[in-house]
Amino acid sequence: MRMETPEIYEKLQRMLTTAGFVPGQKLKPSDLQGEFGCSANTIRDVLLRLSTVGLVQFEMQRGFRVAESSPEKRSDIARFRTILEQEGAAASMKHGGVAWEARLSASHHKLVHIEKQISRDDMTDGHMVLWSDAEREFHETIISACQSPILISNYQSIYLQFRQQMLVGEREFSQGYFEAIIAEHQSILDAALSGDVAACKQSIYDHMKRNF
Repeated sequence: MRMETPEIYEKLQRMLTTAGFVPGQKLKPSDLQGEFGCSANTIRDVLLRLSTVGLVQFEMQRGFRVAESSPEKRSDIARFRTILEQEGAAASMKHGGVAWEARLSASHHKLVHIEKQISRDDMTDGHMVLWSDAEREFHETIISACQSPILISNYQSIYLQFRQQMLVGEREFSQGYFEAIIAEHQSILDAALSGDVAACKQSIYDHMKRNF
């Protein structure tokens, strides 16, 4: 079945951020074109776009590869994400108003529902997709009213890189893991809705520090 370019971009982005590829894996447009029912040039264009957000590496004469992973890189990305999210959240608390609070509460409700379901069951590929989408929506909503398009754009790119780094290799998503992050997401929400900037920044830091 032939896909349109936006669909190809979305699917490849999802695969790259849900451990669908191995770090450093070579990505050949000629190999991928059959899967997506398009030309190799279309795949090349999509991979170039993905390289601009840091999920893919491109080198002349060597082509495309999945971004490399290391503990140091993951820590660096996590720390930068924390700074951006803290500042974006503080600005959103100032400018967002009731409409922002409602969106944040709704995205949190969806996220917690999925996390509680996963904590009762084993993680599946379907769960991974649902959780990844819901977690991204919640954290992007936190900064969505910051009134800084540059901050939002940089945060979106660094968030995708963080998800890619976090899900590399084998990782046990146990019940205890989800119980912890459910509490952390609740703490972020409560602080944001209460208007306590310092508490919200601290909650975001506490949520991210395991990745430093």
